[in-house]
Amino acid sequence: MNNQTAKSWLVQTLILLGALAGALMVGAVLLIIAGSDPIKAYSVMFAGPTGSEFGITETLVRATPLLLVSLGIVISFRSGILNIGGEGQILVGAVTAAAVALALPGWPEVILLPLVLLAGCVAGGIWGGIAGWLKARLAVNEILSTVMLNQIALQLYLYLIRGPLIDPQEVVYGTGVPQTGLVPRQVWLARLVPGMRLHAGFILALVLAVLVYIFLWRTTIGYRMRAVGAGPEAARYGGIRVEFYLILAIALAGALAGLAGAVEVLGVHHRAMESLSAGYGFSGIVAALFGRLHPLGTIPAAILIGALILGADMMQRAVHVPAAIVMAIQGLVILFVVSSDLLLRKPELLRRIFPRYISPRSEKTKEAGTGI
Repeated sequence: MNNQTAKSWLVQTLILLGALAGALMVGAVLLIIAGSDPIKAYSVMFAGPTGSEFGITETLVRATPLLLVSLGIVISFRSGILNIGGEGQILVGAVTAAAVALALPGWPEVILLPLVLLAGCVAGGIWGGIAGWLKARLAVNEILSTVMLNQIALQLYLYLIRGPLIDPQEVVYGTGVPQTGLVPRQVWLARLVPGMRLHAGFILALVLAVLVYIFLWRTTIGYRMRAVGAGPEAARYGGIRVEFYLILAIALAGALAGLAGAVEVLGVHHRAMESLSAGYGFSGIVAALFGRLHPLGTIPAAILIGALILGADMMQRAVHVPAAIVMAIQGLVILFVVSSDLLLRKPELLRRIFPRYISPRSEKTKEAGTGI
């Protein structure tokens, strides 16, 4: 990495951190309006996730599904198709994984665990592939189709955990809590820290981050997918089947989101339940953008976003901040980070603001090298 490239990455990092700081400043105004002390609230928000073993492990628990979803977002966005359907794909993967595990309780762990994880991947991949097929074959806008598929997946998920897959104990007791029964213990993911919820799914997510990097930058298929994202018409002229790779990209994104749902079932809740996804499908987009759409960059980004989510929950309990304010702050973070990405994608704006650090030549070199 030459000196100019290093400065460029520094500027990009500062812009992203500035976007985060801007969101928190606006959030501080909301906290003041709500009658809370923003300094105390933010001290809890930032110190909580890093001040204890519990905070650190819980941060990584939340970072695990975020990392898996953001890896899928990287694949789809790099291929020129926007996947906003992570929430639905998580739910479809989770309920499929739970159904397979509950249907085969006597199978040995060495067979059942990979099968359940694969089932979650396949279900999420199919759900994502629907939007890809609609985009490639019928020119249906993928943003609209994935958002609509989110709603369909949510209603299907609620129907299954309230009806055919509901925990038999809930029926016996008459409580009717919408959740499945506990999946067999042999498919529970191993805990990495005794007494904490951090599980082996985090290691799996890290391994997949490396594999996605190799896939996108070191394989022919990955090169073709990035070529489609950089210029579909030029890729088509070069003999690349653009429609096929669009479908493949969002199917892979759906598979990773479905895997995130399966990991949440096997590693955290051990059942499919109503509040399984805490908005990971949308927060994963923020993590991917914060990581500059690079598989390895999503690792620290997912951990940071996971810490913010955990810190917001701690802040709400510690200083009695209204839940609506917490949700507003999380929404501000998403809005500011996504908005800052527009600045990062416009080299001419960066050159105007940082003329000493961003030169036209360095930007052209960077674009040619990354395919953005």
